[in-house]
Amino acid sequence: MKTQSKRRPQPLSPDSSPNPFDILTEEIVCKILDHLHNDPFATKAFSLTSKAFYFIESRHRRILKPLRPELLPRIFHRYPFVSHLDLSMCPRVDDNRLNVISSTWKATLQSINLSRSRFFTNAGLSSLFVNCSGLVEVDLCNATQLTDLAASAIAEAKNLERLSLARCKSITDMGIGCIAVGCRKLTSLCLKWCLRVGDLGVELIALKCKQIRSLDLSYLPITEKSLNSVLQLQHLEDLVLEGCHGIDDDGLSTLDQSCKSLKMLNLSNCQNVTHTGLSYLINGTEQLQQIILAYGSSVSPKLPKVTSDLVKCLNAYSKLQSIKLDGCTVTWSGIKAMASLNAPVKELSLSKCLGLTDDGLSFLVQSHKDLRKLDITCCRKITYTSIDIITNSCTSLTSLRMESCSLIPKEAFVLIGARCSFLEELDATDNEIDDEGLKSISRCSKLSILKLGICSNISDEGLAKVGSSCSMLKEVDLYRSVAISDEGIAAIGEGCPALEMINIAYNDKITDNSLISLSKCRLLKALEIRGCLGVSSIGLSAIAVGCKQLTVLDIKKCFNINDNGMLPLAQFSQNLKQINLSYCSVTDVGLVALASISRLQNMTILHLAGLTPNGLAAALLACRALTKVKLHASFRPLLPQSILGYMEAHGCVFHWRDKAFQKEMDPKGWKLHFGRSSSEVP
Repeated sequence: MKTQSKRRPQPLSPDSSPNPFDILTEEIVCKILDHLHNDPFATKAFSLTSKAFYFIESRHRRILKPLRPELLPRIFHRYPFVSHLDLSMCPRVDDNRLNVISSTWKATLQSINLSRSRFFTNAGLSSLFVNCSGLVEVDLCNATQLTDLAASAIAEAKNLERLSLARCKSITDMGIGCIAVGCRKLTSLCLKWCLRVGDLGVELIALKCKQIRSLDLSYLPITEKSLNSVLQLQHLEDLVLEGCHGIDDDGLSTLDQSCKSLKMLNLSNCQNVTHTGLSYLINGTEQLQQIILAYGSSVSPKLPKVTSDLVKCLNAYSKLQSIKLDGCTVTWSGIKAMASLNAPVKELSLSKCLGLTDDGLSFLVQSHKDLRKLDITCCRKITYTSIDIITNSCTSLTSLRMESCSLIPKEAFVLIGARCSFLEELDATDNEIDDEGLKSISRCSKLSILKLGICSNISDEGLAKVGSSCSMLKEVDLYRSVAISDEGIAAIGEGCPALEMINIAYNDKITDNSLISLSKCRLLKALEIRGCLGVSSIGLSAIAVGCKQLTVLDIKKCFNINDNGMLPLAQFSQNLKQINLSYCSVTDVGLVALASISRLQNMTILHLAGLTPNGLAAALLACRALTKVKLHASFRPLLPQSILGYMEAHGCVFHWRDKAFQKEMDPKGWKLHFGRSSSEVP
């Protein structure tokens, strides 16, 4: 794009009306747009300042993420130079739309994300790949409808470098063979859960695509037959074999190849691989930096524990930085062997490791004092002794995850704040931490993630200190920390302007005042207040007005939230994508109002006493971007089948729940923890 003359700036506006912004050159305007890249609202507002800015912005934009497929026709004309197209919010993308995309941006398109889109076929893909010769990245995850015909269409993308086919369960070795022959420039390929792809398909990829650097073969029915070819890939750095149960020690012992370039190996849940097989697999590897052996010995009696034999396999790898043994059973001999590793270990994950004691953990961390990340979640035998030695030895820790370490006393948390000043993440969920511990941890000024769910000993006093000292906090979890009230939340709202996510569910001392305080956090994206009986539509209205970036909202069992809270959400929360309204006092009026939010994709609507079939039908039809709805099964026969069919044809999936009305609060206890997938908790 040519820049305007710096000697005599010319007006950029198509009309002749005077505008002070017209003195800015096109180069300067583009620089401004570069800085506004991550804020779509600011970009839109800026483009509307003048006709010139509107014109330049349309030609400057390279990345697009449409809210729904109906917007595509307008987008085609307005943005002619798009190179990265993300259609993950468009569940219905048919062949006609792919044809228009391929003709509109055939000279500029470099990447496309179709991971949550359906209804297209091999014909649409063929048009896309034939016309858009510059495509280097394609995401087709979850496209379960695609067959080998689609794979043959993908093979037309001669310049493709990165391809994800996770869960494309209908593609077979034949289709993968076509891709291998056609896409010789592939550097990254994900075939996770492609259950009909076996040794033949993987071997063809290894033989034809010599530039592969990252290969994910998780849960494929492969054996050692294809691994010989895979290990010959001279540029392979990341290899994921998670859940490949067809790989065993006997097969690995026949390998006659080694991969010298390999940096990361994931053997999680490989139940038939012991230290013997591992030694054959990594033999000759010179660059290994990360090894993942999680969830092996705890799920299969065939596997050995983490012993010295297993760890000795890693002795030769001087560049090893990350070891993940989550869910394994560790032994004293294994601990001693890990401690003797001559490698700069920076990350150690021992979550849910049976057999881990103070003696073992203390011995281990004293040998690896440069640790940056340590995960000891659910290691229930460690005590104050371990924390004392961890904090004294590993003073450069940036991440410490220690959820449900029930024997660690409150005094240990004082040591964390006093000695680990570089800490950025702390998960102390379900622990004995108290206000003195929080005050000490507040010294960690770089803290961005703090999880304190089910911590009954903390109060507003400690939280206020965190709020005033840790201004970089982005995520705070206070789930079921019942002593926290409005005063503590006010300190977070006042002192943490970067806050993006907070969970204060099931805290009965929380009222609207807390939400009013949090409304100052302009960057807030996720808010969970389920079971907070003291909040009402007043507080939610404040959130809607102040937090326009809000994308995820859970107000389940907030009985005092009604239609008066939905109206401000509809007006101000146009970024909202997911909401749980179950058990609230919302009626047809509020639900129909919510339907005006153009980005709303996921709704959970259970036990709304004021909701009628007609109101629900009207809301569903008005929500054009919906991809997932959870409803009570009693509505199923009451809704017109034509409406359900129409919604499903446009990519919406209905989940019907036949749950009785729950009068008691939080019937599942701590399992309703923030961060669990929405499918686990309706």
